[in-house]
Amino acid sequence: MDTLKYIEELRNKLHHHNYLYYIKDAPEISDIEFDQILNELVSLENKYPQYFDANSPSQRVGSSLSNSFKTFNHKYRMYSLENSYSIEDLVKWNERIEKNLGKNNLSFSCELKLDGVSISLSYEKGLLKKALTRGDGIQGDDVTENIKTINSIPLKLNRAIDYDFTIRGEVIIEKKDFAEMNKIRVRNGDTKYMNPRNTASGSIKLINSLEVKKRPLKCYFFSNYF
Repeated sequence: MDTLKYIEELRNKLHHHNYLYYIKDAPEISDIEFDQILNELVSLENKYPQYFDANSPSQRVGSSLSNSFKTFNHKYRMYSLENSYSIEDLVKWNERIEKNLGKNNLSFSCELKLDGVSISLSYEKGLLKKALTRGDGIQGDDVTENIKTINSIPLKLNRAIDYDFTIRGEVIIEKKDFAEMNKIRVRNGDTKYMNPRNTASGSIKLINSLEVKKRPLKCYFFSNYF
């Protein structure tokens, strides 16, 4: 098969699955399958740099930017996590860190990742001012009005502060709440939602914030920037 033609087929396939996953909330393949296709594309693009395309999915994978919301730049870039499916990947990752830091015998603290949708919240003098989706990491969609409907997100901090900060969190739907949602949908003759992660992601991108309020969304925070 012609190499360029095959590369373009991989790109089109990834574009298609990105659209289904992030915009339509209707994925057809697993994350592992997606990563396998992406890794094959990256390998071929590295091997044949003459076929570089600035709009290739390898250049900006998984953008969830939508025309339905205003878009703003993040004050602090929101990086995504890389996937690993083998011990060898982790060993190489550790070796890179040791080389960059010039230190050996590093220790690590690990924790489970909440499978939801990342959100960046900006507070000014203790008041919530803006909530952005991760988008492409450089810029995100303004979903402030929808985020305000989530009870676990404070609109005003319970103590006065005289500085501004940005905090990153994960919006999720817990499994028990997701199961209850689907019970209600079946009872009403509607189709079940596919999984909690995609339902949470789709919920914060609904146009009507009154509909967002009906979803059992919660937010957990894990890093902040001053």
